[in-house]
Amino acid sequence: MKPLSAALRRFLLLPSLLTAIAPACAQEPLARPTLVAASAISAGDTAWMMISSALVLLMTIPGLALFYTGMVRKKNALGTMAQSFAAACLVSVLWVLIGYSIAFTPGTPWLGGAGRAMLDGMEFLKDGGKLTVHHLAPTVPESVFVMFQLTFAIITPALITGAFAERMKFSALILFIAIWSLLVYAPVAHWVWEPGGWLAAKGVLDFAGGTVVHINAGISGLVAAIAVGPRAGFGREPMPPHNLVLTVVGASLLWVGWFGFNAGSAAAADGRAGMAMLVTQLAAAAGALAWMAGEWIRRGKPSVLGLVSGAVAGLVAITPASGFVAPGGALAIGAVAGLACYWGATSLKSMLGYDDSLDVFGVHAIAGIAGALLTGVFAVKEIGGVSGSLATQGFGVVVTVAYSAIMTALILGLVHAVVGLRVTPEQEQDGLDLQQHGEHVA
Repeated sequence: MKPLSAALRRFLLLPSLLTAIAPACAQEPLARPTLVAASAISAGDTAWMMISSALVLLMTIPGLALFYTGMVRKKNALGTMAQSFAAACLVSVLWVLIGYSIAFTPGTPWLGGAGRAMLDGMEFLKDGGKLTVHHLAPTVPESVFVMFQLTFAIITPALITGAFAERMKFSALILFIAIWSLLVYAPVAHWVWEPGGWLAAKGVLDFAGGTVVHINAGISGLVAAIAVGPRAGFGREPMPPHNLVLTVVGASLLWVGWFGFNAGSAAAADGRAGMAMLVTQLAAAAGALAWMAGEWIRRGKPSVLGLVSGAVAGLVAITPASGFVAPGGALAIGAVAGLACYWGATSLKSMLGYDDSLDVFGVHAIAGIAGALLTGVFAVKEIGGVSGSLATQGFGVVVTVAYSAIMTALILGLVHAVVGLRVTPEQEQDGLDLQQHGEHVA
């Protein structure tokens, strides 16, 4: 490891500094957790949120891990799977330490306070049979809400890893995820989902993470792919997926897990959750069919990889809209996303020449942007209680794109200065499995 300069040491301390100054900058006193009687907790809502948490975690391990692993070359299979698994472990610890407090406690419009670090103040049926709840989920124990949001915090940086698959150092990955989750994911989650966040106050709609998760990850993935550079031989030699069966299984797990992602974001087992589940299914199906049709017309054959990629595109696009739109809007959003992402993962990628290994930008950013904008077009007030605004949604997209791109570039610069970003050409030739982990798939 290279020695740290004074400037770099100060930069590494930035997460601690941000959380330390947030309460001092708050425009109002930091709110303490809300205590409610055990009788105020809904067993149905709690059960659904616990199931949803498990479903969303299923999306990363094993869903995303298998989805990505099947698309890389065999010599990088274990290393790719390890990235998703490591993200789940690392973010879990950081979320409890400070991430949850930054994202989901009152503070400033920009950052939450540090008062809930290590979940300080959480009560578990103490104080005369009372326990804490979060104001966004008042009928479930706060511990369940923390866990549900943790699964979102896990999958977001894990998505980014597909953009630089097969060439980044594992040490660089760990450092990047740690800093990115605190300086990019948690603040954007606060802006959009905490009622006091500045984008929430402007009326930006994002029911389950189109902006916070997918645009955030997709734009960061593009910046990372450019910063790390293309794989050796990119554009000159074939790099086919080594096992598309794994990819199809992973995509199937993602589809099923997405019901927890979207319907779970209702924070209740109610009609809005039911509608979110229905429109999620419809958008995924429309996205898969649209990608399949576009590829069939253009190439003469519908690929299996294209079919599952179209389903993921539809799932991404419906995510911000799932608590606001009707079935007709979901079909339109899914179809637009399927075609747009097919173009993004083929024509746009070829035109610009970047090596986004597993099309993180081509699917997650493009579908996330399409879904966020179309939420402003198709939002139904009777479903979500608000009418959509295309201009407001566009503002939220622009802000997220700019912040994600700038912060990701700065973080990658820091990681490069500290440990370096990518493996050597010789190590890349041998594969990440052997060179980074000392193991390989027989």
